[in-house]
Amino acid sequence: MLYYIFYPLREYFFAFNVFRYITFRAVFAAVTALLISLVMGPPLIRVLARLGVGQEVRDDGPRSHLSKAGTPTMGGVLILASVIIATLLWADIFNRFVVIALASTVVLGALGFCDDLKKVRRRRSLGLSGKSKLVVQTLLAAGIAGYLMWCPATRSFITELTVPFLKVPVVANLGLLYVVLAFLVIVGSSNAVNLTDGLDGLAIGCVIIAALSYSVMSYVVGNVKFAAYLQLRYVAGSGELAIFCAAIVGAGLGFLWYNAPPAEVFMGDTGSLALGGAVGVVALLIKKELVLLLVGGIFVLEALSVLIQVASFKLTGRRVFLCAPLHHHFELRGWSETKVTIRFWIVAIIFALFSLATLKLQ
Repeated sequence: MLYYIFYPLREYFFAFNVFRYITFRAVFAAVTALLISLVMGPPLIRVLARLGVGQEVRDDGPRSHLSKAGTPTMGGVLILASVIIATLLWADIFNRFVVIALASTVVLGALGFCDDLKKVRRRRSLGLSGKSKLVVQTLLAAGIAGYLMWCPATRSFITELTVPFLKVPVVANLGLLYVVLAFLVIVGSSNAVNLTDGLDGLAIGCVIIAALSYSVMSYVVGNVKFAAYLQLRYVAGSGELAIFCAAIVGAGLGFLWYNAPPAEVFMGDTGSLALGGAVGVVALLIKKELVLLLVGGIFVLEALSVLIQVASFKLTGRRVFLCAPLHHHFELRGWSETKVTIRFWIVAIIFALFSLATLKLQ
């Protein structure tokens, strides 16, 4: 919005020319989201506490978590509001990729909100059924894939499957199978972040790292010179997603201020489903879907631990991990919650550095 207000004024005062630069607007989007999150955090926490919107804790996990019962949840509202406002202020609001990213975030945020609301009303840790959430996520993925395959600006390349680290990264044209890829990326990413959200600061810290990585990648892929130099698929207009991702980073840092252990508020499914989906959508839009396995390495490990645990128990009656998702396993092994969180952050940073290396190593 500010881009359309101030950039035309460069004709009268040259300083307004800075609004042309994505890097400038991305930095201020992050700062704006951070400030909104920091300022609005305390009143929102008080409102949630007054309304009795408290977290329900599963009774089959680490016993130390039982003390967290009643901590205000649905704090994802704070993150999403900060991201949306900052993006609307600093990004090109008529850019198709920004619109898709924001719309996806809103849809998944609303889904998570309904899930959290049901948990609060039932006073149980079970909200919407898995099938209900899967239907919404599937429709969203199909809608995005269908639009990208129809849109004249993207249909010529969007169904290409690109593989990192290869000299010729485009290995196949998926055709209609691209819808399946979109489903796997969006649904997988959304639910994987949801599974990771089990310790104070864990999920939001990893989301910040992933969003920062994709902010860099969006800027590079959306810059014709950088894309040509690095032999990447140039996606015109996708650079604006760097602003959206930067807003997630700023909002996440602001939320982490209150979610750091011991957490004053949890993001709930309102935040985790939306943020995970948002990262997945960005990966689709800039043609870095497979790189998401590296960028979100922690999320992948958390999701795999659950799948392995369930499969093992159903097939053999035995558990591979002491408890799933993976972070609970390490807690039961004797690691403190803070140690698990910080070590997972370190691993997430290593994964992110490898993902950024894919921009050059091919």
